[in-house]
Amino acid sequence: MQRRWMVTVLVGLAIVLAACASATEAPPPVVDPEVEEPMTVVDIAAADGRFSTLVGALQATNLDEALYGEGPFTVFAPTDDAFAQLPEGTLDALSNEELSNVLLYHVLSDEVMAEQVLGLDGQRVPTLLGEELSIGVNGSVVTINGIQVIITDIIASNGVIHVIEQVLLPPAEPTIVELAAADGRFSTLVGALQATGLDEALSGDGPFTVFAPTDDAFAALPEGTLEGLTEEQLSNVLLYHVISGEVMAADAIALDGMSAETLLGESFNIRVEDGSVFINDAQVIITDLAASNGVIHVIDSVLLPPSLAGESRSIVEIAVEDGRFTTLVGALQTTGLDDALSGEGPFTVFAPTDDAFAALPAGTLESLSEAELTNILLYHVVDGAVLAADVVGLDGETVETLLGEGITIRIEGENVFINEAQVIITDIEASNGVIHVIDSVLLPPQ
Repeated sequence: MQRRWMVTVLVGLAIVLAACASATEAPPPVVDPEVEEPMTVVDIAAADGRFSTLVGALQATNLDEALYGEGPFTVFAPTDDAFAQLPEGTLDALSNEELSNVLLYHVLSDEVMAEQVLGLDGQRVPTLLGEELSIGVNGSVVTINGIQVIITDIIASNGVIHVIEQVLLPPAEPTIVELAAADGRFSTLVGALQATGLDEALSGDGPFTVFAPTDDAFAALPEGTLEGLTEEQLSNVLLYHVISGEVMAADAIALDGMSAETLLGESFNIRVEDGSVFINDAQVIITDLAASNGVIHVIDSVLLPPSLAGESRSIVEIAVEDGRFTTLVGALQTTGLDDALSGEGPFTVFAPTDDAFAALPAGTLESLSEAELTNILLYHVVDGAVLAADVVGLDGETVETLLGEGITIRIEGENVFINEAQVIITDIEASNGVIHVIDSVLLPPQ
């Protein structure tokens, strides 16, 4: 008890002397009278008695250990009264990371004495958080972000403490929209978000991951593309650039070859080539721009959702471009049905993949006459556009095909079957109908 009392008295005396000393006559470091060693910035704060909240916060975040290090550090130390001025519950509501950020915002990675501070009027200095503090000098009054320094030059073995009358709060991290607006490279994107009202949605809690096309990316679209979109279509394009959750660059690399569902409800593909990440065919050129409600990755071209692209492409054009339906497309061209399925329609096509055709017994296709092949193809087509939601409502029913023969729809759990073929991809919309992908070829009854 006697030792603690002596330390407290000596520390108090040191603080008084520090307050009274001139800028050129800084007091010596405070010394523990029993061990005769200078005290660190944490030792001094703990012994003083007016910084119990600060010391408790340092201990809770383990930053006390860092501030026992060699330094040197400059600590702008708020008193207990300063912390008490915060709105009720403020500290309790902070996560450990947020509290660490607040504390680091009070520390500089160098020893800056009062005399030096007086020469920094109007300047900004970086903190250990990476954010800057603004220094103001008016006569003998020094302010840090407008908050007054009330005691200066408390010298420690590893730095110096200046006492401030309020807590410094780091600037709030901008939202995704604020970050994009301030950047200057995303004016077209920001304008589109504002025009559709999606700026408000992307200013919400999130978190979101936005793959943001630059102004140059938008400018590379065919002339008149944006102007030709309805507001709903523009919204769909924008939503196709956003996924729910915060996906950092390292996470995206680990998703090579996978797809991710966007806020539009349609998925895009993630591909990694030679260390570069591609979203569909757009290259990610800048990663991990952190916002308060998510993260932005910058891409070099605009992503167009399949549904929008389908509005201007026929069923046959989509099948040709897809790459998984070469056998189907070849059969349509052989029989001349490609012309029919490029017509107005609408049609619903249950499209077998190349793997589905390959699963047929060897020589099956080659042994078919053109008429027989035509019949098989027509057995995969229904008149009208039947979307997945409509198909689900047809459980157990038979639907007539363009061949005149019926196919039976069956629902098992979340799986849809056409005869014995399972539907594996739904609702690829085209200008003249819709494609549902199936895993085996439908053979009409003999």
